[in-house]
Order: sequence, then structure tokens, then C-alpha cells
Amino acid sequence: MKPRIILVDDEPAVLAGYERTLRQEFEVHTAAGGELGLKALREDAPYAVVVSDMRMPVMSGSQFLAQAKMLAPDTVRMLLTGYTDIDAAMAAINEGNIFRFLTKPCPKEALTAALNAGVDQNDLIRSEKELLEKTLIGSIKALADLLSTASPEAFGRSMKIAHIVRHIADHFTLARGWRLEAAAMLSQLGCVTLDSGVIQQAFVGMKLSVEDQAHFDTHPMAAMKLLSGIPKLEPVAWMIGNQLTRDMPHEIPGIPRESVAETIRGAKILKLAVAYNDLRIQRVSAEGAIESLRYREKEFERELIDALIGIKPQGGGMISCRLIIPKLATGMFLDQEVRNRQGMLLAGKGQEISQAVLLKIQNWAQASLIDHELTVLAPL
Repeated sequence: MKPRIILVDDEPAVLAGYERTLRQEFEVHTAAGGELGLKALREDAPYAVVVSDMRMPVMSGSQFLAQAKMLAPDTVRMLLTGYTDIDAAMAAINEGNIFRFLTKPCPKEALTAALNAGVDQNDLIRSEKELLEKTLIGSIKALADLLSTASPEAFGRSMKIAHIVRHIADHFTLARGWRLEAAAMLSQLGCVTLDSGVIQQAFVGMKLSVEDQAHFDTHPMAAMKLLSGIPKLEPVAWMIGNQLTRDMPHEIPGIPRESVAETIRGAKILKLAVAYNDLRIQRVSAEGAIESLRYREKEFERELIDALIGIKPQGGGMISCRLIIPKLATGMFLDQEVRNRQGMLLAGKGQEISQAVLLKIQNWAQASLIDHELTVLAPL
């Protein structure tokens, strides 16, 4: 498959010439001007490389590439410029907006070589990103498994919130959706710092005393502090820390500029999921919960609330049944609380049976700590 590139220039004849010259080696796309270039990056990504002319009306090449960096940070950016524009090109390089600049007229061999270097750079960026994300996701799953052991109630609540977040997020394009997924899975991590009695009361919708409510409201910031020392998880930690914030800030110190907008959007989605889950705990219907949230227009964006429409219960499309432990499988959901012989909660109702959870259930059963048959939601 040929690498996908896009060239941006305000002269159609120049674009046609590029297409004829480069189509043997690349899948060439063109855009007549910066606005159409940004539209293509929004709607037809990904591209390995974007090349822009410097001198264009309305939006210069450096201005276009600065916005392109925000829209498609992994796409390698190049600037075509005349000798009189070299100072501006160097300024763009120093600002980190472009990979390299090419002077016009640019011979085919030089342009092709630069594009191939850009494609190699894009491959490197994507490989490093994939490795990093896999490493971080593995760490997040490990933390989630620890949470399930330390506080089954908090873990079960996190999984319900994660289910709601996925439904909302499916309506929007997020460049790094795994961050929001991680924030949802670890949204209740700070509850490990709270008294178990406070957690249980809060999670069943009981009214807390003023003192207990104040303690409970500290759990997002506690989780944020726990995660703040993990490199590259700063946006995840910030989303979690602001899940109860009434007035969401517009700037985030310490977060890369290109990640700020998506991080704030993620925090808003997480906050909405928490509020929706709280209403459902109080036995408000799905339709009633959505209608109630619409009255809180100063807290929640209307388009986010509308994305809740049609949400299905966790484990939807499954049936409740009793199964012996050896018949359990990953992907099922517990349809009961799992408690040991002394009544201690080991796993919450609604908890998805992951590989780690399945292993724990098997170990509990082998040690005769639980019944050898459980009620679960299993695929039809």
C-alpha cells in the first residue's frame, strides 16, 4: 500500500503537477488552501505527511501547519518556501511546527527524498506511540486489577462508569481515546483512601453526613495524586481529578498544548458519566436521568447529554443464568455480589469477568471461600 500524503497550495495547476509527479510512489491527495487542508485532516485522516506552500492567501503555510499539528499531531509536516520566506520558515522550524522545509523550485528527486524521509519519520512516531500506549494500557489494567482486590465496590462502580463513557465517546472522534478509557477504568481509584463504610453508603445512593461527603469528594484528587508520578498519564490523571468539578477550567498547566482540548472534553464526558450513574443508582430511569441532566445545562454540554440516548444496560444482549465455576468465561458479567463465608465482599454485581477476575474466582472456589455456582450474565 502506498503511503498517503496530502499537498496544500492555493494554485490548482501546481497541485495537479505534484499529483502527476508523485502518484507513482505515493497515494497523493491535494487541497486548494489551508481551510480545505484542515478539513481533509479532520475528515480523511490519517496522512503520513502533509506538505504546504508558505505563501497562500487567508492562511499562510506556517499558520496552516500550526493548526495541522493540533489536528493531526502524528502527521509529519513540511513547508515549501521561496528564498524570500526563509526567515519565516526558520521561525516555523524553531517553534516545532514542521519536520523540514524545502525551497522552491524543488526538483522531483529532492521532493521525493524528503517525502520518503517524512514517511519513515511517521512510521517511527506511530511505532513508538503504539509501544508506549500498549505499555501504559498494560499498567492501567494492572492498576484496575489491584483496585478490584482492594475495593470491589469501587472497581464495580468504575466498570459501570467505563461502560457509560464508551457509549458517549462512540459519538465523537478522539485522537487518543485510550486516555478516556483509562480515566474511566481508574476513576474510583482514590476510593482506596476512604473508609469502606463511606464508600458503601455513597455507592448505593445514601445521603452522607456533611463530614463524610467532604471526605468522599476528595477521592478524585487523591487518585490524581496517585497517578501524577507516572509519565505520560498526566492527561488521564487530570480527567480523573476533575470528574466532580462544577466549572471546568479552559487551560491545563503541564499538559502538552495539543492534548489540552481532548483532555478537557474527556473530563467533561467522565463527569457526565458519573452524574448519569449516580442518577441510575437512585433508580431513576434512563430517560428520566437524561432529562434531569438536561436541566443542568451550566454543567453539561447538550451534545454530550444527547449522546447518552440509546444507552443499553451493562451486559445488554445477555441472559442471567447460574453457572458452575469451570463454565465461567471472560466477557461475562457477574449478576450477583460475590462474598466469602464471613460476608466480606470479594467482587461486585455488574463486574466484568476479565482473565484476572476469573483466576481470582477460581482460587476462591478452590479454597472453599465461595459457592461453586454463580449467577452471571452470559451471551445468548
